[in-house]
Amino acid sequence: MSATRILALRARPFELELNEPFGIAGGSPERARIAAVELTLADGTVGLGEAAPLTAYNGETLEGALSAVQAAAPVWTGRDARAWRQRARELVEVTAGSAAARCALETALLDALARQSGWSLRDWFGGALTELESDVTIPIMEPEQARSAAARWWERGFRKLKIKVGLGADLERVLAAHEGAPGAQLSLDANAAFDASGACRLLDGLQARGVSVELFEQPVAAEDWAGLAQVAARARIALDESVVSASDARQAAERLGPPHVLNIKLMKSGIREALDIAAVARSSGMSLMIGGMLESTLAMTMSACFAAGQGGFEFVDLDTPLFLASSPFSGGFTLRGATLDLSALTSGHGVQLSGGERSAS
Repeated sequence: MSATRILALRARPFELELNEPFGIAGGSPERARIAAVELTLADGTVGLGEAAPLTAYNGETLEGALSAVQAAAPVWTGRDARAWRQRARELVEVTAGSAAARCALETALLDALARQSGWSLRDWFGGALTELESDVTIPIMEPEQARSAAARWWERGFRKLKIKVGLGADLERVLAAHEGAPGAQLSLDANAAFDASGACRLLDGLQARGVSVELFEQPVAAEDWAGLAQVAARARIALDESVVSASDARQAAERLGPPHVLNIKLMKSGIREALDIAAVARSSGMSLMIGGMLESTLAMTMSACFAAGQGGFEFVDLDTPLFLASSPFSGGFTLRGATLDLSALTSGHGVQLSGGERSAS
C-alpha cells in the first residue's frame, strides 16, 4: 500500500474554558467547543486538524461537526492523500452542514502530507513571510471594561483593536476603548447586526468625536448588498458573513470591489475554497484579511501558515487563543506581543496534542 494512502480518521471533542467573555452580536459562548481530528496515513504519519464551530456566528454546532467527520471516514479511507484537492471535493456533500468539519479534515490531510514530506505548511503555502502582526478583539462588554481591556492589550504590545459592536452601548464602547488605547488603530465588527442607517449613525457619532475607524467589518446582513454599498460609501468595509465561497467573492468584487476587503476564514469555507477566494480577491484588486472563529492554537496556526505562506494579507485577526484558559495542544506559532512568529515551524503546522486537557464527555 502507498505510504500516502489514508488509513484512518478519528475525532476527539474538547470543551475549553475561557479566561474572559468573547461576546459577539449573535451571542456570548461560555466555552470553546472544538474537536481535534486525527488523520493517519499508511506509513503511520498522523496529521492533525481542528473543528471549531461557533454557533453564535453561523449556527454550526460541535455535534454537527463530529457527525460530518464520521460521515467523511468511509469516503476518504483507502484514498491517496496526495490528490488533496480531489479529496476536498469529495467532502462537499458530507460536510454541507459543517464547514468546520471540512476545515478540520483538510487541515489534517495537508498536515499529514507536509509532515511526511518534511515541509512546514507555511512553506507549503508559498513561504512568503515568517511573521504576521495580529489585532486583538474587544468583545461585547460594558464601556468601562472595554477601556480596561484596551489599555491592557496596548501594554502587551497590540497596536490594532477590533471592537465588537451591534448589541447596545456601541458608541460608548468604542469611545472607551479609544480612551484606553488612544494610539491604537480601530476597526469595528458588527457580525451583520446593523441595518445601513444604524451603521452610519455609529460612524457619524465617532466622526463627531474625532475618532477614525480603519475598517468596518460586516456592518449589515450578508445578503444586503444595497446596505453594504451604503456603508461602503462612508468607510472601508470587510466582508465576512457575505463571503463564504469563491462565488460570493466574485459577487463582492462585482458589487463593491477595491478598496474593500474579503475576510477569509478557513473555518467557514475550508482550505480549498479559501484558496479560490484569495485568487478572486487578487484578480479583482480587493484586499485580504485572515480571521477565524473561537479557535485554539492549532486552527490559528494553520490560518497563519495560510496567510504568511501566500503573503499579501493586509489585515490579520488571529487572536482567539488569547481568550482560552487552557488548550489540549502544544507547539505552533510563537507569540511575541502582537507578532505571530512562524519561523520555527519545520514540519506541518507544528502543533501536537499535548494530552493535558480532558476530552468533553
